[in-house]
Amino acid sequence: MQVIAIDGSYGEGGGSIFRYSLALSAITLKPVEIFNIRAKRSKPGLRPQHLTAAKILAKMTDARFDGLRVGSKRVLFEPRGLRAGSYSFDVGTAGSTSLIVQALLPVTLLADGRSKIEIRGGTDAKFAPPVDYMKEVFLPNLKLMGVGGVGLELVRRGHYPRGGGVVRLSVEPLGSMNPIELKKRGKVERIGGRAHAVKLPRHVAERIARSAEEELVAAGFENASVNMDWSQDDHLGPGAGITLWADSGPKIGADSLGERGKPSETVGKEASRRLIRELNTEMAFDEHMGDMIIPYLALTKGISTIGVSVYTKHILSNLWLAKEVLGAGYDVRKVDNGAIVQVKGAGL
Repeated sequence: MQVIAIDGSYGEGGGSIFRYSLALSAITLKPVEIFNIRAKRSKPGLRPQHLTAAKILAKMTDARFDGLRVGSKRVLFEPRGLRAGSYSFDVGTAGSTSLIVQALLPVTLLADGRSKIEIRGGTDAKFAPPVDYMKEVFLPNLKLMGVGGVGLELVRRGHYPRGGGVVRLSVEPLGSMNPIELKKRGKVERIGGRAHAVKLPRHVAERIARSAEEELVAAGFENASVNMDWSQDDHLGPGAGITLWADSGPKIGADSLGERGKPSETVGKEASRRLIRELNTEMAFDEHMGDMIIPYLALTKGISTIGVSVYTKHILSNLWLAKEVLGAGYDVRKVDNGAIVQVKGAGL
Protein backbone atom coordinates (compact mmCIF):
# COMPACT_ATOMS: atom_id res chain seq x y z
CA MET A 1 0.00 0.00 0.00
CA GLN A 2 1.31 3.44 -0.90
CA VAL A 3 2.71 5.41 2.03
CA ILE A 4 0.93 8.71 2.72
CA ALA A 5 3.42 11.52 3.31
CA ILE A 6 2.39 13.99 6.02
CA ASP A 7 4.16 17.30 6.55
CA GLY A 8 4.21 17.78 10.31
CA SER A 9 4.92 21.49 9.94
CA TYR A 10 1.51 22.18 8.35
CA GLY A 11 -0.84 24.55 10.18
CA GLU A 12 -0.12 24.59 13.89
CA GLY A 13 2.99 22.47 13.27
CA GLY A 14 2.90 20.76 16.66
CA GLY A 15 2.26 17.36 18.16
CA SER A 16 -1.40 17.20 17.14
CA ILE A 17 -0.59 16.35 13.52
CA PHE A 18 1.70 13.53 14.63
CA ARG A 19 -0.82 12.03 17.08
CA TYR A 20 -3.78 12.13 14.72
CA SER A 21 -1.69 10.93 11.76
CA LEU A 22 -0.93 7.75 13.67
CA ALA A 23 -4.52 7.43 14.89
CA LEU A 24 -6.00 7.69 11.39
CA SER A 25 -3.31 5.39 10.05
CA ALA A 26 -4.21 2.81 12.70
CA ILE A 27 -7.92 3.06 11.86
CA THR A 28 -7.50 2.76 8.08
CA LEU A 29 -4.36 0.55 8.15
CA LYS A 30 -2.80 2.99 5.68
CA PRO A 31 0.95 3.48 6.24
CA VAL A 32 2.09 7.03 6.88
CA GLU A 33 5.41 8.84 6.94
CA ILE A 34 5.37 12.00 9.04
CA PHE A 35 8.27 14.42 8.53
CA ASN A 36 9.08 17.85 9.99
CA ILE A 37 7.53 16.62 13.26
CA ARG A 38 6.75 19.52 15.63
CA ALA A 39 8.79 21.80 13.37
CA LYS A 40 7.18 24.95 14.78
CA ARG A 41 7.94 24.19 18.43
CA SER A 42 10.90 25.50 20.44
CA LYS A 43 12.10 21.88 20.81
CA PRO A 44 11.24 20.21 17.47
CA GLY A 45 10.83 16.46 17.20
CA LEU A 46 9.11 13.90 19.37
CA ARG A 47 8.75 14.40 23.12
CA PRO A 48 8.06 11.59 25.62
CA GLN A 49 4.25 11.96 25.53
CA HIS A 50 4.19 11.67 21.73
CA LEU A 51 6.38 8.60 21.97
CA THR A 52 4.05 7.01 24.52
CA ALA A 53 1.01 7.42 22.27
CA ALA A 54 2.95 6.02 19.34
CA LYS A 55 4.10 2.96 21.29
CA ILE A 56 0.56 2.12 22.40
CA LEU A 57 -0.77 2.47 18.84
CA ALA A 58 2.12 0.38 17.52
CA LYS A 59 1.20 -2.42 19.94
CA MET A 60 -2.49 -2.19 19.11
CA THR A 61 -1.81 -2.44 15.36
CA ASP A 62 1.27 -4.74 15.32
CA ALA A 63 2.91 -1.94 13.37
CA ARG A 64 6.28 -1.83 11.69
CA PHE A 65 7.90 1.52 12.37
CA ASP A 66 11.04 3.57 12.11
CA GLY A 67 12.08 6.72 13.94
CA LEU A 68 10.15 6.26 17.18
CA ARG A 69 12.54 7.93 19.59
CA VAL A 70 12.68 11.18 21.54
CA GLY A 71 13.85 14.01 19.30
CA SER A 72 13.00 12.26 16.03
CA LYS A 73 11.62 14.54 13.31
CA ARG A 74 10.59 11.72 10.97
CA VAL A 75 8.54 8.58 11.65
CA LEU A 76 7.43 5.79 9.33
CA PHE A 77 4.40 3.90 10.67
CA GLU A 78 2.97 0.78 8.97
CA PRO A 79 0.02 -0.78 10.84
CA ARG A 80 -0.85 -4.40 10.05
CA GLY A 81 -4.04 -4.99 12.03
CA LEU A 82 -6.14 -3.47 14.80
CA ARG A 83 -6.94 -5.29 18.00
CA ALA A 84 -8.25 -4.36 21.40
CA GLY A 85 -6.44 -5.23 24.60
CA SER A 86 -5.16 -4.10 27.99
CA TYR A 87 -2.11 -1.87 28.11
CA SER A 88 -0.15 0.14 30.65
CA PHE A 89 2.36 2.85 29.78
CA ASP A 90 4.36 5.44 31.70
CA VAL A 91 5.28 8.71 29.97
CA GLY A 92 8.12 9.06 32.47
CA THR A 93 7.59 12.83 32.67
CA ALA A 94 4.70 15.25 33.28
CA GLY A 95 3.73 14.92 29.60
CA SER A 96 -0.03 15.21 29.15
CA THR A 97 -2.12 12.06 29.54
CA SER A 98 -5.04 13.92 27.90
CA LEU A 99 -3.11 14.33 24.65
CA ILE A 100 -2.38 10.61 24.66
CA VAL A 101 -6.09 9.90 25.16
CA GLN A 102 -6.78 12.11 22.13
CA ALA A 103 -4.65 9.82 19.98
CA LEU A 104 -5.97 6.54 21.39
CA LEU A 105 -9.71 7.07 21.66
CA PRO A 106 -10.73 7.09 17.97
CA VAL A 107 -8.66 3.94 17.44
CA THR A 108 -10.03 2.03 20.43
CA LEU A 109 -13.58 2.88 19.36
CA LEU A 110 -13.02 0.94 16.14
CA ALA A 111 -11.08 -1.99 17.63
CA ASP A 112 -12.44 -5.54 17.79
CA GLY A 113 -13.31 -5.54 21.50
CA ARG A 114 -13.03 -3.72 24.79
CA SER A 115 -9.80 -1.85 25.49
CA LYS A 116 -8.35 -0.92 28.87
CA ILE A 117 -5.39 1.43 28.99
CA GLU A 118 -3.59 2.87 32.02
CA ILE A 119 -1.42 5.93 31.41
CA ARG A 120 0.99 7.55 33.86
CA GLY A 121 2.11 11.13 33.38
CA GLY A 122 0.69 14.63 33.73
CA THR A 123 -3.06 15.05 34.23
CA ASP A 124 -2.98 18.85 34.52
CA ALA A 125 -0.33 20.31 32.25
CA LYS A 126 0.35 23.47 30.25
CA PHE A 127 -0.79 23.63 26.63
CA ALA A 128 -3.09 20.63 27.01
CA PRO A 129 -6.67 20.04 28.19
CA PRO A 130 -6.77 18.88 31.83
CA VAL A 131 -8.25 15.52 32.67
CA ASP A 132 -11.38 17.18 34.09
CA TYR A 133 -12.04 18.82 30.72
CA MET A 134 -11.75 15.43 29.02
CA LYS A 135 -14.22 13.88 31.48
CA GLU A 136 -16.72 16.70 31.82
CA VAL A 137 -16.68 18.36 28.38
CA PHE A 138 -15.03 16.26 25.69
CA LEU A 139 -16.64 12.87 26.38
CA PRO A 140 -20.17 14.25 27.01
CA ASN A 141 -19.97 16.16 23.72
CA LEU A 142 -19.00 12.99 21.85
CA LYS A 143 -22.19 11.42 23.15
CA LEU A 144 -24.07 13.89 20.93
CA MET A 145 -22.68 11.83 18.04
CA GLY A 146 -23.61 8.51 19.62
CA VAL A 147 -20.21 7.77 21.12
CA GLY A 148 -20.88 5.98 24.41
CA GLY A 149 -19.18 3.21 26.32
CA VAL A 150 -16.13 5.30 27.18
CA GLY A 151 -14.85 5.63 30.74
CA LEU A 152 -12.03 7.87 31.91
CA GLU A 153 -11.01 7.42 35.53
CA LEU A 154 -8.70 9.80 37.36
CA VAL A 155 -6.73 7.67 39.80
CA ARG A 156 -4.17 10.29 40.83
CA ARG A 157 -3.32 13.80 39.68
CA GLY A 158 0.09 14.68 38.30
CA HIS A 159 1.53 18.14 37.69
CA TYR A 160 4.58 19.65 36.05
CA PRO A 161 7.45 19.02 36.54
CA ARG A 162 7.18 15.69 38.43
CA GLY A 163 4.13 14.10 36.82
CA GLY A 164 3.13 10.88 38.52
CA GLY A 165 -0.55 11.13 37.62
CA VAL A 166 -2.56 8.07 36.65
CA VAL A 167 -5.63 7.81 34.40
CA ARG A 168 -7.45 4.72 33.18
CA LEU A 169 -9.26 4.68 29.86
CA SER A 170 -11.83 1.97 29.13
CA VAL A 171 -13.55 1.81 25.74
CA GLU A 172 -16.26 -0.40 24.33
CA PRO A 173 -16.17 -0.73 20.52
CA LEU A 174 -18.43 1.66 18.68
CA GLY A 175 -21.92 0.66 17.59
CA SER A 176 -22.51 3.69 15.40
CA MET A 177 -21.43 7.30 15.17
CA ASN A 178 -23.65 9.92 13.62
CA PRO A 179 -23.01 13.25 11.90
CA ILE A 180 -24.36 16.28 13.75
CA GLU A 181 -25.64 19.76 12.98
CA LEU A 182 -25.01 22.02 15.92
CA LYS A 183 -24.09 25.62 15.30
CA LYS A 184 -25.31 27.38 18.41
CA ARG A 185 -25.40 26.44 22.06
CA GLY A 186 -28.63 26.44 24.03
CA LYS A 187 -29.54 28.14 27.28
CA VAL A 188 -27.01 27.73 30.08
CA GLU A 189 -28.77 25.45 32.55
CA ARG A 190 -25.95 25.35 35.08
CA ILE A 191 -22.23 25.85 35.46
CA GLY A 192 -20.18 23.26 37.27
CA GLY A 193 -16.51 23.05 38.05
CA ARG A 194 -13.72 21.45 39.99
CA ALA A 195 -10.90 23.30 41.73
CA HIS A 196 -8.04 21.13 42.87
CA ALA A 197 -4.89 21.41 44.95
CA VAL A 198 -2.46 18.65 45.91
CA LYS A 199 0.46 18.89 48.33
CA LEU A 200 -0.70 22.43 49.08
CA PRO A 201 -2.83 23.95 51.88
CA ARG A 202 -6.57 23.34 51.60
CA HIS A 203 -7.27 27.06 51.39
CA VAL A 204 -5.61 27.15 47.95
CA ALA A 205 -8.42 25.07 46.44
CA GLU A 206 -11.03 26.98 48.47
CA ARG A 207 -9.80 30.37 47.20
CA ILE A 208 -9.66 29.18 43.59
CA ALA A 209 -13.22 27.86 43.79
CA ARG A 210 -14.61 30.91 45.58
CA SER A 211 -13.03 33.43 43.20
CA ALA A 212 -14.32 31.51 40.17
CA GLU A 213 -17.87 31.43 41.55
CA GLU A 214 -17.80 35.13 42.43
CA GLU A 215 -16.67 36.06 38.92
CA LEU A 216 -19.42 33.96 37.33
CA VAL A 217 -22.14 35.30 39.61
CA ALA A 218 -21.03 38.87 38.88
CA ALA A 219 -21.46 38.08 35.17
CA GLY A 220 -25.04 36.91 35.77
CA PHE A 221 -24.48 33.14 36.09
CA GLU A 222 -25.94 32.58 39.54
CA ASN A 223 -26.31 28.83 38.99
CA ALA A 224 -22.53 28.28 39.20
CA SER A 225 -21.17 25.74 41.67
CA VAL A 226 -17.52 24.70 41.93
CA ASN A 227 -16.49 21.58 43.83
CA MET A 228 -13.13 21.02 45.49
CA ASP A 229 -10.58 18.25 45.10
CA TRP A 230 -7.90 18.53 47.78
CA SER A 231 -5.34 15.99 48.88
CA GLN A 232 -2.00 15.77 50.66
CA ASP A 233 -1.52 12.04 50.16
CA ASP A 234 -0.10 9.82 47.42
CA HIS A 235 0.79 12.64 45.00
CA LEU A 236 4.15 13.88 43.79
CA GLY A 237 2.81 17.48 43.59
CA PRO A 238 2.58 20.25 44.31
CA GLY A 239 -0.02 21.59 41.90
CA ALA A 240 -3.35 23.34 41.58
CA GLY A 241 -5.88 24.38 38.98
CA ILE A 242 -9.53 24.54 37.98
CA THR A 243 -11.79 23.36 35.18
CA LEU A 244 -15.24 24.86 34.55
CA TRP A 245 -18.04 23.59 32.33
CA ALA A 246 -21.41 24.98 31.27
CA ASP A 247 -24.37 22.73 30.48
CA SER A 248 -25.94 24.35 27.42
CA GLY A 249 -26.95 21.43 25.20
CA PRO A 250 -23.34 20.88 24.19
CA LYS A 251 -20.91 21.47 27.04
CA ILE A 252 -18.63 24.48 26.99
CA GLY A 253 -15.41 24.35 29.01
CA ALA A 254 -12.53 26.48 30.24
CA ASP A 255 -9.64 25.99 32.65
CA SER A 256 -6.68 27.61 34.36
CA LEU A 257 -3.56 26.14 35.91
CA GLY A 258 -1.81 27.30 39.05
CA GLU A 259 1.83 28.35 38.93
CA ARG A 260 4.44 29.39 41.45
CA GLY A 261 3.76 33.03 42.36
CA LYS A 262 0.31 33.10 40.75
CA PRO A 263 -2.37 33.99 43.32
CA SER A 264 -5.16 31.46 43.80
CA GLU A 265 -7.76 34.17 43.11
CA THR A 266 -6.14 34.84 39.74
CA VAL A 267 -6.41 31.15 38.80
CA GLY A 268 -10.14 31.07 39.53
CA LYS A 269 -10.95 34.36 37.84
CA GLU A 270 -8.90 33.46 34.78
CA ALA A 271 -10.91 30.28 34.19
CA SER A 272 -14.22 32.09 34.73
CA ARG A 273 -13.34 34.88 32.33
CA ARG A 274 -12.33 32.35 29.70
CA LEU A 275 -15.63 30.50 30.11
CA ILE A 276 -17.64 33.74 29.95
CA ARG A 277 -15.79 34.71 26.78
CA GLU A 278 -16.65 31.33 25.24
CA LEU A 279 -20.31 31.59 26.25
CA ASN A 280 -20.61 35.10 24.83
CA THR A 281 -19.89 33.78 21.33
CA GLU A 282 -23.01 31.56 21.65
CA MET A 283 -21.29 28.97 19.47
CA ALA A 284 -21.88 25.26 20.13
CA PHE A 285 -18.26 24.37 20.83
CA ASP A 286 -15.37 26.09 22.57
CA GLU A 287 -12.03 26.49 20.85
CA HIS A 288 -10.54 23.27 22.24
CA MET A 289 -13.55 21.08 21.51
CA GLY A 290 -13.66 22.63 18.05
CA ASP A 291 -10.44 20.94 16.97
CA MET A 292 -10.81 17.74 19.02
CA ILE A 293 -14.14 16.79 17.43
CA ILE A 294 -12.89 17.07 13.82
CA PRO A 295 -11.47 13.50 13.48
CA TYR A 296 -14.77 12.04 14.69
CA LEU A 297 -16.82 14.12 12.26
CA ALA A 298 -14.48 12.97 9.49
CA LEU A 299 -15.14 9.30 10.31
CA THR A 300 -18.94 9.53 10.11
CA LYS A 301 -21.05 8.86 7.04
CA GLY A 302 -22.74 12.13 6.13
CA ILE A 303 -22.26 15.86 6.51
CA SER A 304 -21.77 17.58 9.87
CA THR A 305 -22.02 21.31 10.50
CA ILE A 306 -20.77 22.82 13.74
CA GLY A 307 -20.19 26.27 15.21
CA VAL A 308 -16.85 26.94 16.91
CA SER A 309 -15.90 29.97 18.98
CA VAL A 310 -12.44 30.33 17.41
CA TYR A 311 -11.12 28.99 14.11
CA THR A 312 -7.70 27.84 15.33
CA LYS A 313 -4.69 26.46 13.51
CA HIS A 314 -5.42 23.16 15.28
CA ILE A 315 -8.79 23.01 13.51
CA LEU A 316 -7.14 23.87 10.20
CA SER A 317 -4.53 21.14 10.72
CA ASN A 318 -7.05 18.47 11.66
CA LEU A 319 -9.30 19.26 8.69
CA TRP A 320 -6.34 19.09 6.32
CA LEU A 321 -5.13 15.83 7.86
CA ALA A 322 -8.58 14.21 7.63
CA LYS A 323 -8.66 15.05 3.94
CA GLU A 324 -5.13 13.71 3.34
CA VAL A 325 -5.66 10.36 5.11
CA LEU A 326 -9.41 9.73 4.96
CA GLY A 327 -10.47 11.74 1.94
CA ALA A 328 -12.94 13.71 4.07
CA GLY A 329 -14.16 17.02 2.63
CA TYR A 330 -14.63 20.27 4.49
CA ASP A 331 -15.69 23.88 4.21
CA VAL A 332 -15.16 26.77 6.63
CA ARG A 333 -17.08 30.02 6.85
CA LYS A 334 -15.74 32.60 9.28
CA VAL A 335 -18.27 34.73 11.16
CA ASP A 336 -17.95 37.58 13.64
CA ASN A 337 -18.14 35.33 16.71
CA GLY A 338 -16.18 32.32 15.40
CA ALA A 339 -16.65 30.01 12.44
CA ILE A 340 -19.07 27.53 10.90
CA VAL A 341 -17.26 24.34 9.96
CA GLN A 342 -18.78 21.72 7.64
CA VAL A 343 -17.22 18.27 7.36
CA LYS A 344 -18.17 15.61 4.82
CA GLY A 345 -17.27 12.35 6.54
CA ALA A 346 -15.50 9.43 4.93
CA GLY A 347 -18.01 6.90 6.23
CA LEU A 348 -15.71 4.64 8.22
